[in-house]
Parts: sequence; structure tokens; C-alpha cells
Amino acid sequence: MHTVFSLTVSESKRLIAKGMARADPVRRAMDEGTLAIGSGTTNGYLVEEITGERIDKKAFVTGRTLPDGYSGPQLTYSLPDLVIRKGERLNVKAVEALDDMGPGDVYVKGVNAINYVRNQAAVLIGHPTGGGVAAALGTIVARRIRYLHPAGLEKDVSADLNEVAARLNRDAEGKGPTLWVVPGDIFTEIEALRVLAGVEAVPVGAGGVGGAEGAVWLAAFGTRAQLDAAQQALDTIRGEPPFIHG
Repeated sequence: MHTVFSLTVSESKRLIAKGMARADPVRRAMDEGTLAIGSGTTNGYLVEEITGERIDKKAFVTGRTLPDGYSGPQLTYSLPDLVIRKGERLNVKAVEALDDMGPGDVYVKGVNAINYVRNQAAVLIGHPTGGGVAAALGTIVARRIRYLHPAGLEKDVSADLNEVAARLNRDAEGKGPTLWVVPGDIFTEIEALRVLAGVEAVPVGAGGVGGAEGAVWLAAFGTRAQLDAAQQALDTIRGEPPFIHG
């Protein structure tokens, strides 16, 4: 059995956050080790799902893509990161928490592009020393910290990201950001629906208008009970308002 449905970008972000908040590695890290979540648009939804508190997600943003001539609300990174160690919330930045993290702990950071089929994730780098990725990645790899990337399928691209990064980064006369393919586990709508309902989700379409720009269509396959659970999960995120209103 299967069902087919679409998700707006904001609905996808909420669904991914709900699924990640219930994922075993995240729950174990919070209860038995350390979970560290820094800035990011989808990360803001994840903070809300874990804490049960609503935050001003516009104040939890660093890198962002905006249309030319944007004149909407200011986007800042003025809210504190979320770091939970053995059930206790700590007043430290996510990157600072890395000093005491190790195997089994989880560090959450979004990306700018994924190639889902190739299991690739990449970040556009505009900072001259690599920004937050450079500050965290060495410790993450050296200490075997689990690196999770919440990312909607709107960011799925067909190109081999390793090849694209090599071409961008070796062009000495190139302009604009470079591209860094990073390790870690991608967590999309597909993984969220697997956690929440046990279904197998497959992308079948993308795009939209009238507020559904960037939307994805998914087919979910499973038993009747699994599809009912998936529908219940979808009912909780339907009508999620856009990240920026108006």
C-alpha cells in the first residue's frame, strides 16, 4: 500500500525536526551523553521540538539564501545554542561543547546541498577560515562524534558534489563561495517518516507556487497501520507557516 502527498518547505522543516527529535541517536545523546545544536533554519525547528518551547527562529540563523531586493525581517544569530548533557541544558555554545564530547554524542549542523543517492552533503563556504564548519569538523572526526545534517529534499541536487567541489575550489579566478563536502549522516523527510511511522518514503515530484515553491512530493509505502501513523504525523505539520511571514 502507498499514499502520495506534498510538503511545503516549512512543513518539511517541521517534519524533519519532529523525526530527528525522536530518533534514537538524538535521544541517547540527550539522556546519556551530549547533544549540541547550533544555528540554522531547520535547527530552529529542532530546538522547538526538543524543548517544547517556541523560539524566534529568525534569530537563530547564520548563513541564508534570500531573494534579490529582500526587505523582510532581519535574520540574526542572537539566540543561544541548545546543548543538552545527560538531560541538563548547558549555557555554552555548540562548538564549545565539543571539548567534552566523544563517541555516541551528537552534533547537529545543516548543509546547503545534498546528493541523497550518493549520500553526500556539502556546505557553501564564504568565511575566509571556513566558519563554523572549520571550527567543529576536526574535533568531530577525531573524536568520532556523530554529525547529523537535517536537510529538506529541496536541497537535493543531481551532481556529484565531490566533482562540483573540486571544480569550484581549484579555480583560482572563481568568484563566490567555495563548496566543502562534509562527513556525517543526512536526515531528510525520508528519515523523519521512517522514525515517526516506519514507512518507506520515495521522492516523486518537486516544486510549486503560491507559497509551495520548493515543495516536495513523496510516496510513502507501508502497511495500513504504518500509513495511518504517517498520516497522523502529517496532520501535525499541515499548515506550518512559512519561515518568514508575508
